[in-house]
Amino acid sequence: VSRMPEVTLLMPTLVVVLMALELLLVATAVAGGPVALPGCPEACGSVTVPYPFGFRQGCFHKGFNLTCDETRHPPKLLLGDGVEVDAISLADGTMRVEGKTVNGAFTFSNGSWSSGLMGAGGQRLAVSTERNVFVAYGCNFIAYLVADPDPAGSSRRTEYVSACTPLCDGNFTAAETSSCSGISCCQTTIARGLPTYGVQFRDLDQTDVKERRPFGAAVIVDREWFAGINATIMQMELATNSVFYEYRRYGRTSPSVMSVPTVLEWWLDVEGDRDLAWLDLHSASGLRCKSLNSFASAVANKVRCNCSDGYEGNPYILHGCQDIDECQSPGVYPCPQGTCINMPGTYRCSSTKKSFSRLPGLISGIAISAGFGLLFSLLGVAKITNKLKQRRAKKLRQKFFKKNHGLLLQQLISSNKDIAERTRIFSLEELEQATNKFDHNRILGGGGHGTVYKGILSDQSIVAIKKSKIVVQREINQFINEVVILSQTNHRNVVKLFGCCLETEVPLLVYEFISNGTLSFHLHGQSDNPLSWKDRLRIALETARAIAYLHSAASISVYHRDIKCENILLTDTLTSKVSDFGASRSIAIDETGILTAVQGTYGYLDPEYYYTSRLTEKSDVYSFGVILAELLTRVTPVFSSHSLEGTSLASHFVSFIRDNRLLDILDTQIVEEGGAEDAEVVARLVEACLSLKGEERPTMRQVETTLEDVQNSKFHFNSQITSVNQNAMSDQLYKGSKGSEGTRLYSLEKEFIQSSEIPR
Repeated sequence: VSRMPEVTLLMPTLVVVLMALELLLVATAVAGGPVALPGCPEACGSVTVPYPFGFRQGCFHKGFNLTCDETRHPPKLLLGDGVEVDAISLADGTMRVEGKTVNGAFTFSNGSWSSGLMGAGGQRLAVSTERNVFVAYGCNFIAYLVADPDPAGSSRRTEYVSACTPLCDGNFTAAETSSCSGISCCQTTIARGLPTYGVQFRDLDQTDVKERRPFGAAVIVDREWFAGINATIMQMELATNSVFYEYRRYGRTSPSVMSVPTVLEWWLDVEGDRDLAWLDLHSASGLRCKSLNSFASAVANKVRCNCSDGYEGNPYILHGCQDIDECQSPGVYPCPQGTCINMPGTYRCSSTKKSFSRLPGLISGIAISAGFGLLFSLLGVAKITNKLKQRRAKKLRQKFFKKNHGLLLQQLISSNKDIAERTRIFSLEELEQATNKFDHNRILGGGGHGTVYKGILSDQSIVAIKKSKIVVQREINQFINEVVILSQTNHRNVVKLFGCCLETEVPLLVYEFISNGTLSFHLHGQSDNPLSWKDRLRIALETARAIAYLHSAASISVYHRDIKCENILLTDTLTSKVSDFGASRSIAIDETGILTAVQGTYGYLDPEYYYTSRLTEKSDVYSFGVILAELLTRVTPVFSSHSLEGTSLASHFVSFIRDNRLLDILDTQIVEEGGAEDAEVVARLVEACLSLKGEERPTMRQVETTLEDVQNSKFHFNSQITSVNQNAMSDQLYKGSKGSEGTRLYSLEKEFIQSSEIPR
């Protein structure tokens, strides 16, 4: 250790010292409706404090208490151990705080950092991975960002989140760090947003400390702030302040104080904050918020509330979202002709009749107007105006085409002949003509994120056109991701993508038209003709073939990440088609999994992926296991039980199998058709697919083989599935073991089913 570098650790949480902070505070202030609870202060100094936050007793939700230090001038809002808060945003779910420099006595040291907000329902604050970067300054050392630091010095394995290595010849200068490209300064993304981190350092030079005075610093800093002039100022300060300059020149140990901005995210917890947001299976997200005219969004068990369009205020307070009076802001909500009339959530413009006075010069005015009209007609103003409109529309289409990665997609199509033959870039004019300008009578279906229209192309072919409702960059990226994956996929049980249109603000996708609806529609009592057991078994086999093809036989391996009955379409002959690849991920040949943000649907989501954020092919196997359970039971993935909360079909089904009670949950139609014996084999396959450990699940190729044997009546118990995993499909489980191990494993599932649907 004595030969390791002497490194200074700087772990700030956040401060903004420029004029941009003032604009941020104005933007995040709640303009309409109540900000805090009645009788509670709405601000501490210049910082607005919206509920659920607060600093007086009875003014904050449990776990969201702050401190207002009124002894300072002006008063300061504090978080946790005295970290100063500069702004709180309800719309973005973020908090900006002022960090303090943690400075050692210039000896080798590690450090840790905590967000400081812990409530009864669990942690509700963490570093934003999208808004921050991990930066290290200095010479020839590695700075590690470590998950879940253990101050007691536990012997458990260290889990690294990020790492950064600045290199130089020992002469740290601000000029070297101006680009932060690795010389004296390096930066990297943060893989996981956590409330607490550890920071570790390791020297790359094993020279004598007396010969080389090593130095360095590590920070978590706001990405946008660091990309501007502030980064240069910060680097110059590091190159000249006492931390580095006095240490290099005189060997002093005087501390340095420096603050940089960091962005934290906050959220509600599904379990701990049920009085602010609670389960509502009738809503699009499966949740609803306390205020009327608001909506909830959720990622894993992290819930946020926002006011609906046309409303503003605080969605965490009863009646907190108030109607916006658009007529008070004519610059934002114009009424060029008529009078503005405010309405709940919107406004309308009423036409006004203008009355003219009879003026002595009326005849002269008419003559002059007629003369000007004739002059404008002669000059062809109408024609010029029309050309200008066409030019503006063309430029706007070109702008959207570039924004939606049209040039990249064109390059992909032109570089691959097979893709070029299957995928086409449509113009907006073609699709408007195909859908009669997106007539409501052409709508096939849709949900909270988009609408599907029926279209008839110029060659009389019928297509389905998907149009998103939400204009955010993440939705656009998912559209492009779906185009790239489907353009390189060719399988009879995967929906065919004809092409896309990128000339609109929201990209449009053009698919083959599947006329018979979704598997969910036919399976859960909405169809007049229930699916027979023979058809269900064939649909399961075709779907398994498609997923196995995506995993191992396609030109690139693809993990679908949202396998569910709603994404399996059926043709007139009940042939299955796997669809909706917006959340899918391409995987390199030598990779077995990737760390990524959790996406999926409540009831189908793999618990192991949910808790580790590691996506593998076994995540799709788990989701497919839920579909098989639906085919056997005709029960939805989440159904109402005797309790007030929903019950997971996955855990419910496995418990019945292990108790040898398959007939109690099996669809009676299968028994009547004589399929009980085959259904028992499929049920054992479901049990293997729904194992909480991914390594114990079969691959989709093994699932496909098992279903083929069942369909051909060639299945033998001690062959296919038993070889997949001895733990998951042992003879003991076939006999319905009631051991405590099964109960222990599925306690994790019971906790997991309380999470809400994860929006895409």
